[in-house]
Amino acid sequence: MSNTSKGRAWLIGGINVIILLLVVLVARSYAPDRSLSELRPSFTYPDSKFAKIQGLETHYRITGEGPTLLLLHGTASSLHTWEAWTRLLKNDFRIISLDLPAFGLTGPNTNGIYDYAYYASFLEAFVQSQHLDSFYLAGNSLGGAIALQYTHQFPNRVRKLVLLDPSGYPKEDRPDPLAFRLARRDLTAAFLRNFTPKSLFKKSLLDVYANDELVTPALIERYYGLYLRTGNRQAFIDRVRNAAVLNLNILPQINCPALVQWGEEDAWIPVSHGPKFVQDLPNAELIVYPGVGHVPMEEYPEKSAQDAKTFILK
Repeated sequence: MSNTSKGRAWLIGGINVIILLLVVLVARSYAPDRSLSELRPSFTYPDSKFAKIQGLETHYRITGEGPTLLLLHGTASSLHTWEAWTRLLKNDFRIISLDLPAFGLTGPNTNGIYDYAYYASFLEAFVQSQHLDSFYLAGNSLGGAIALQYTHQFPNRVRKLVLLDPSGYPKEDRPDPLAFRLARRDLTAAFLRNFTPKSLFKKSLLDVYANDELVTPALIERYYGLYLRTGNRQAFIDRVRNAAVLNLNILPQINCPALVQWGEEDAWIPVSHGPKFVQDLPNAELIVYPGVGHVPMEEYPEKSAQDAKTFILK
């Protein structure tokens, strides 16, 4: 065999190996949707409840007694993100957390619209279903932006705000997370609808947490398992492709006291946004946590919960 023939054979062999590896990777990444009935046993609590809110079977949880503290999670998360806060604060507050539309066990809405006005409307419908008059409101990331929108639209409802690494300002100094970039491209978005590498969740959580040791297999499985809930993958794509933008002009109109908590090592939303919120909100203060990432309530629950409690009750 000539050197040219040998080279061609090696090239063809190498291409075949690459194709085989890609086929194996894709096959291992395939993950079918998981139904609500399939997920319930693993992702509900003894005090979990479900209520029909604007046509959605909404998963929520009520724990403890005292003044009501309503908690809103962030993108790709669920009410489980507040597990430690619920445990730590249930003796001081009646804590309500819920899976927002597009996430957790609640799943997608019917029209694929997830702007801030929609979330504020949905939250008000939930608040009315629980016969709440006024309450304290906390939100992380997307949940923080929703909390701001809701407070602007329903100012008499919210006594005080706690905002943990809230989204809102343009992130001009850093790119969006990988999962967001993949969802914006037609080819990779089509892939994400049915093929969901668990490694993508591990990478995202390693970005979200400053302390990599806290990113356990159980944590990855929680985020991954709930993402597979029927409709959640398409909802994620819909949200990313029609990204809502918070109207920052509402911030000076929000007069209730606000505590802004921020992980100094947040890789998703820079800590430099914290002072911006304090500057634009009329009555806000900031606490920064060194060595903490994007989810202080998960990564640094004792201190962040105690600070929230002190702020609310003072």
